[in-house]
Amino acid sequence: MVRDNTGRADTRKTMGDEIRSAQHSARKQAIRRKAQRRHSHFYDNRAAHWSFSRNASAEPLSWSRERWILAGTAFLLVILSALVIPAWAGAMKSPKITATGSVVSAPVVHNVVALAVPKMDPAAIKPLVPAEEWQTVQVEAGQTLADIFLAQGLNMTDLQHVIDGAGGTKVFHQIKPGQEFQFLIGADHVLKGVRFDQDEATIATLRLDGDAAKLTTQVRDVQRREHIAHGIIDSSLFGAASKAGMSNAMVLKLAEAFKYDIDFVQDLRVGDSFTVIYDDVYSDGAYLREGDIVAAEFVNQGKRYTAYRYKNADGKVSFYSEEGRPLVGSFLRIPVDFTRISSQFSAGRMHPILGKMRAHKGVDYAAPTGTPIHAAGDGVVKFRGWMNGYGNFVVIQHNGTISTAYGHMSRFANLRVGQHVSQGTTIGFVGMTGLATGPHLHYEFRVNNVQRDPQSVTLPKPEPLPAAQLAKFKKEVVAPQLARLNQLDSNYKLASAKSGNTAGDD
Repeated sequence: MVRDNTGRADTRKTMGDEIRSAQHSARKQAIRRKAQRRHSHFYDNRAAHWSFSRNASAEPLSWSRERWILAGTAFLLVILSALVIPAWAGAMKSPKITATGSVVSAPVVHNVVALAVPKMDPAAIKPLVPAEEWQTVQVEAGQTLADIFLAQGLNMTDLQHVIDGAGGTKVFHQIKPGQEFQFLIGADHVLKGVRFDQDEATIATLRLDGDAAKLTTQVRDVQRREHIAHGIIDSSLFGAASKAGMSNAMVLKLAEAFKYDIDFVQDLRVGDSFTVIYDDVYSDGAYLREGDIVAAEFVNQGKRYTAYRYKNADGKVSFYSEEGRPLVGSFLRIPVDFTRISSQFSAGRMHPILGKMRAHKGVDYAAPTGTPIHAAGDGVVKFRGWMNGYGNFVVIQHNGTISTAYGHMSRFANLRVGQHVSQGTTIGFVGMTGLATGPHLHYEFRVNNVQRDPQSVTLPKPEPLPAAQLAKFKKEVVAPQLARLNQLDSNYKLASAKSGNTAGDD
C-alpha cells in the first residue's frame, strides 16, 4: 500500500507539471498573438516572414535584406575591435629607451630626438638682491637730530657725514615734531643711507659708502584740493566754522587774514557771516597738511571785508583787499618781544647815566640780551653802525616822510646800507651798547625826521599795489574769485530763503 500511494502521488505531480507547462505555453502564445495584432502593420509589411513560434514548421534557409544588413554590421564591429583595441593598448605603454636614445621595444614606434641643453654662463647669472629694509623714525617733541641718530645706534660721525653729504640742505638744521626720517643700516650696523623730505615736492635719498656720499632726489606729485565753506555766527567764530567743515587751524588763518580790519574778540556779532575758499595739500595722493586761504569774504556788523591771496612782483605772498590794499599793518607798533617798558616817550626825564634832565624821544623796551629786533615796516636801510649814545644803531627809511630807528643793539643781523628789508625782518639783537644801564631796545618813530611817540602816533595805511600790478591783480585774481564768492553768497541766500519759506508753511 505504501508503494501504491507513492505511485499515485508521483503520477499526480507529473500531471500537474504538464498542466502548468501547457498553461505557460498558452500564455506565451497569447502574448505573441497580442503583440502581432498590436503591431500588425509592421509584421504584414516588413516582417511577415519572421516567426515567434518555436513550433513553426521548418523552412528552407533563405536570408532577407534585413538579415544581411544585420550580419554585415556585426562582422564590421568585430573587425574594428580587432584592430583598435590592440593599438590603443600599445599606446598606453611607455616605450623602453636605451642609454643611446633608441627604442628597443614598443607597440607603437616613436622617434626620440636628443636635444642639447644650452650651457649658462655663471658670470651672466645675477644673484637675487635682497629687499632693503628702511627704518622709519618720526621726530618727537623735544628731540634733536643727535638724539635720533643715537637712538638708532649711530654716532656723531655718522651725523656729520649725513649733513655734509646733504649739501647744506636746511632739513637737518631745524627739525620739527612729526617730521620723518628713514635710515638704511647694514648688518654690520654701518649707516648705508638716509631718506628724507627735502621739501613738500621732493624726497631725497642720501647713499653712503664709506666717506663717499651720493644724493638723489625724486619729485612727488603735489596737489592742492580746493574747499568752500560758508558760515553764520550764532555763538562764536569757531562754532560757526566747525559747522561749515573748517578746522581750527583754518579758522586761525581766517582770523589772521582779517586781523588788521576786525577785532575778533570785541567786534564779532551774532549774524556776522563769512565765505571762504581754501585748499588742502596732498602728496602722492596722501593728505600732507592744511593749505592756505585763497579768497575770503567777511561781513562784520554789516560792513563787508575781502581778502585775496596774491604774490606781488617782489615774490612776496600777502593778502590784499579788492582795491589792492595789503591787509597788513603798515608798521609794527612794537618791533621786539619785550618783558617791560623801562622808559616812556617824554619831553624831559632824568637821564640814568648823565644825571640831568633830557628829552627821551623814543620808547625803551627791556628784553634779554640777544632777543631778535624786527623791522617795523618795509623800507631801505639808511644807516648801520655806531652812533654816540645809541651804541650799535640802525635807521630804516620807509617812504619819503617816515623812518624808524633802533639803538643799543648787541650786534647787527646780516644787512648792509641800501638793502631793502621787509616788515618783520630781523635786523639786529637786543643789547646795552652806548649809554645804557641794562639790555633793552631804544625805538624811535620819525615823521619828517622828527621823533613821535610810537605808542600813540597814527600809523598810515599801507600803500596799494602799483598801477601795473593792480590791473593784473584785479584781472587774474579778484575778477574770477569775486564771481565765485558772489555766486556762493547767492546760493546760500537762496537756500536760506527756501528753508525759511518752508518753515513758514509748516
